[in-house]
Amino acid sequence: MSGVSKLIAASAAEAGISEQLLELVNYRVSQINGCAYCLDIHHAKAVRLGEDPRRLAVVQEWQETEIFDDAESAALELAECITLIPEPAERAEVEDCARAVLGDAGYAAVAWAAIAMNAFNRVSITSHHPVR
Repeated sequence: MSGVSKLIAASAAEAGISEQLLELVNYRVSQINGCAYCLDIHHAKAVRLGEDPRRLAVVQEWQETEIFDDAESAALELAECITLIPEPAERAEVEDCARAVLGDAGYAAVAWAAIAMNAFNRVSITSHHPVR
């Protein structure tokens, strides 16, 4: 899994998406999926990269705050869309917004990160990886 993560990070960096934003996406996807193992890992990594733990505490309700910028909001909304798979019209609206804010390369990097995190969550959940 670390090889895929490295490719995603490199692609994101080329698109101007920070590691910190990727960790915010990873954390949110793991919240939705209920993967305690991944939440623990990505919380620690996000904080190590400079993320404010207070922001992580409220990321589940990010829409209710004004502490996430436009790129973060677009990335979080796209990650939720990929994870929850809403109706096609809503999905198209979210995708269009994310592309407008993040650009095509940023959109692709965040989408790839969210898709991979969903897969990693499922591996960890079904494997019963313990929180250490």
